[in-house]
Amino acid sequence: MGDNTRKSKRRRKSKTSETLDDDSSPSATAAASSFDHRNGAHSLALRDPVSHVISARVMPAMDAVVKVFCVHTEPNFSLPWQRKRQFSSSSSGFIISGRRVLTNAHSVEHFTQVKLKKRGSDTKFLATVLSIGIECDIALLTVSDDEFWEGVSPVEFGELPALQDAVTVVGYPIGGDTISVTSGVVSRIEILSYVHGSTELLGLQIDAAINSGNSGGPAFNDKGNCVGIAFQSLKHEDAENIGYVIPTPVIMHFIQDYEKNGAYTGFPILGVEWQKMENPDLRLAMGMKSDQKGVRVRRIDPTAPESKVLQPSDVILSFVGVDIANDGTVPFRHGERIGFSYLISQKYTGDKAEIKVLRNSTIHTFNIKLGTHRRLIPAHSKGRPPSYYIVAGFVFTTVSVPYLRSEYGKEYEYEAPVKLLDKLLHSMPQSKDEELVVVSQVLVADINIGYEEIVNTQVLGFNGNPVRNLKSLANLVESCNDEFLKFDLDYDQIVVLRTETAKAATVDILETHCIPSAMSDDLKT
Repeated sequence: MGDNTRKSKRRRKSKTSETLDDDSSPSATAAASSFDHRNGAHSLALRDPVSHVISARVMPAMDAVVKVFCVHTEPNFSLPWQRKRQFSSSSSGFIISGRRVLTNAHSVEHFTQVKLKKRGSDTKFLATVLSIGIECDIALLTVSDDEFWEGVSPVEFGELPALQDAVTVVGYPIGGDTISVTSGVVSRIEILSYVHGSTELLGLQIDAAINSGNSGGPAFNDKGNCVGIAFQSLKHEDAENIGYVIPTPVIMHFIQDYEKNGAYTGFPILGVEWQKMENPDLRLAMGMKSDQKGVRVRRIDPTAPESKVLQPSDVILSFVGVDIANDGTVPFRHGERIGFSYLISQKYTGDKAEIKVLRNSTIHTFNIKLGTHRRLIPAHSKGRPPSYYIVAGFVFTTVSVPYLRSEYGKEYEYEAPVKLLDKLLHSMPQSKDEELVVVSQVLVADINIGYEEIVNTQVLGFNGNPVRNLKSLANLVESCNDEFLKFDLDYDQIVVLRTETAKAATVDILETHCIPSAMSDDLKT
């Protein structure tokens, strides 16, 4: 899991174009000051003789690049009983084997309709979304119409490129309707922060800007093989021409995961937070010998499989037989090192992995089952509409990153209440079904006089019972026969309402605000 605070500070310092919200270039006019969202894109400065050579070699594969048109209808997290106004975006994609098309997840997020257009064609074909991998920002599409597949050869994948290898990015960035070819070189290979998925996976940095619309377009090597998918860029006053590409190991993991399980199951994660062991005194105090290296376990996610075998202050020495250095890196190709989370991300959910730890100066070897990580405040709704429950005008909902963004805007990491941000960055769920439930707002009515200013405050208990999640709260209130409804909120606030009048007032309040139901469908089952 690592330390999120460091990441958020870095994101602040380098105003990255990496906000995952409304700048998907809804239309060609929304040239992005922030990242390429559902239209990420790419414009690379063409280089003299090299670019001509590459373009010539890439030509046959360019016919497999398609333009993706998507109509999005996003949930309204602040008014969870309705959706936002629909908007359109365009991005890029490319045809792979098995009558399938790859694009970015953010290109088709909250889709209501997806259409594809081939190069040189005047026809848009309706597409079906097979799978969306939020963490790796990849989506898999198909088209049922046979005409779409005629005369097109699927893109072949190449190996992970080396530093300074030439790459050509092909796609449909803003500013034109025809295909665009731009080129650059691989300038860095490392574990990157994937903005859309709020995860850290292997990524390529190339010395080329990515513009809205180029998202989902392939990056070719000089043999015409695909070595990645364009997906985000860095927008910062001190940085120029920095674009990011999802490399083939991550793409193949996504495709094989889908083929193996019939659905996307995600990238596993080691459910621990760890600390570097670079200080010699710290290593001595932990009982490490001079030839031993590793990282110290700080905290363990109680819901992760690792919690059954690992303990705080264990020192992780190796993972699947690969020794981990004191700074948390492992060897990666010739003369390179990379964060050891790379080894974990190569596995699949449910895989077993051998982990070696030092505990009280004794080495222990465990075979652990890898799972995906669940956060107390999830980074994504994964396409599901938000849950809500209303009684006496009090709107209860669960906190997620899309909810915080809806309430506080792109700068939610600095605008949201400190307690919620602390839980976002540091809290771990204590059970599989734990949620952070808040009073989102109070729909003003006679019954709730004096409570109108309560907003985004956590609900801790109801009539003496702890609130574990929204469904348990809704069940407790619905089945309550006590004289009063008493909600215990954060900061020692309480809300007390007479049960009979509160439930009776709910009907009129729903009617006044044109709300179809007092609870979302997922709470009714």
